[in-house]
Amino acid sequence: MSQSAISVVWWRRNCHRTGRTRSSTPSLARRHRCARPNAASSSSASAVRARFPTTASRRWCSRTKPRPTRRPTNSARNILPNCARKPASLNADGGPPLALSSGDPSGIGPEIALMAWADRKRLALPSFYVLGDVALLKGRAAALGIDIRVQETAPGEASDAFDGALPVVPLENRFLDQPGLPNAANAAGIVEAIDRAVADTMGGAASAVVTCPIAKKPLYDAGFAFPGHTEYLAHLSEKATGRAVTPVMMLAGPELRAVPVTIHIPLSEVPRRLTTAAIVETATITERDLAGRFGIAAPRLAIAGLNPHAGEMGAMGEEDETIVRPAVEALRAAGIDASGPLPADTMFHAAARAGYDAAICMYHDQALIPAKALAFDETVNVTLGLPFVRTSPDHGTAFGIAGKGVARPDSLVAALRLAKRLADGRARAATP
Repeated sequence: MSQSAISVVWWRRNCHRTGRTRSSTPSLARRHRCARPNAASSSSASAVRARFPTTASRRWCSRTKPRPTRRPTNSARNILPNCARKPASLNADGGPPLALSSGDPSGIGPEIALMAWADRKRLALPSFYVLGDVALLKGRAAALGIDIRVQETAPGEASDAFDGALPVVPLENRFLDQPGLPNAANAAGIVEAIDRAVADTMGGAASAVVTCPIAKKPLYDAGFAFPGHTEYLAHLSEKATGRAVTPVMMLAGPELRAVPVTIHIPLSEVPRRLTTAAIVETATITERDLAGRFGIAAPRLAIAGLNPHAGEMGAMGEEDETIVRPAVEALRAAGIDASGPLPADTMFHAAARAGYDAAICMYHDQALIPAKALAFDETVNVTLGLPFVRTSPDHGTAFGIAGKGVARPDSLVAALRLAKRLADGRARAATP
């Protein structure tokens, strides 16, 4: 039997396990897109006013019907960052606010934070405060025509201020207010915001860290020595606790959770850097956090192959037989429900996704392309393996549209919601 035939049998078996068949799997509903203004024919301020029709909320979206949720599942599997699923109140049980780092000020981070707060009541957002530059946020709001109050505050006062103003905990480093023009001079403030968000969360002043996007080049130009957000968060965790951690990136959306084993390295280096031990460690951390934070009692992992058709039994590369398959066998031996190596080109359609709770992928784009293609505006970057909850929008700084009033806060909204849910779940799990 060919490898592709084996994969089909595997998927059918797993669909049967969940009570789903190919014929009974509902098709994905067409996504409802909000109308966007033409930036070329309107000013930034008027573009935002067109999308935010009321002064109080400046609504950025007017959906006629909600996006359908994922396949029917038990409540434990229903912790998803779905923009359409709005609870009555995410702050009903209180708790510390979320700490939101402002990201690169030349990108869209400041404006999506403003937009999210402006629509907080309709979206039932949890309370959060921004670690940023008060003057820049006020100036950006004025430039975009977003009529909101920005209030300087302390973390402990943020929840009380949240209903009437966007709480901002000021940084010692100031930012240059130049939308679309990244500058290494902003690096100190960008890093300070991350440092303080982590310190606040680990100290109990905040319940979780949510980070707006950063760009690597300006940070590298200023001497930043880490590949990206994820690795730097691991460094801060180790510095605070004295214990080494392995951070794992997960893209969590309403249709898919995907985890890359290798992350920010050139594709040409992936075969050399990929190891059985790395796959086992990444999958083990994923399984542990799916159970401990997402509340999934018995997580199921689908392990992707590296090569086309998962190597076709060695005909298209040996790595799947010599590296990936031994990892899957080790995971099974440890009691983890893992299957693979599986051809990546058949792992991400609806019937296949019904058979697992997370896909473990071998490299960055193998995980991020399907995650973003399925739900770009609603997918959230979650860092697993840390002693605190961290989420982020799944997009970058978007320098090309910064300050133009056309950015969408959807992914940040999803990141705030998921951070709150994961933090609450972690708190409940820690309560005797």
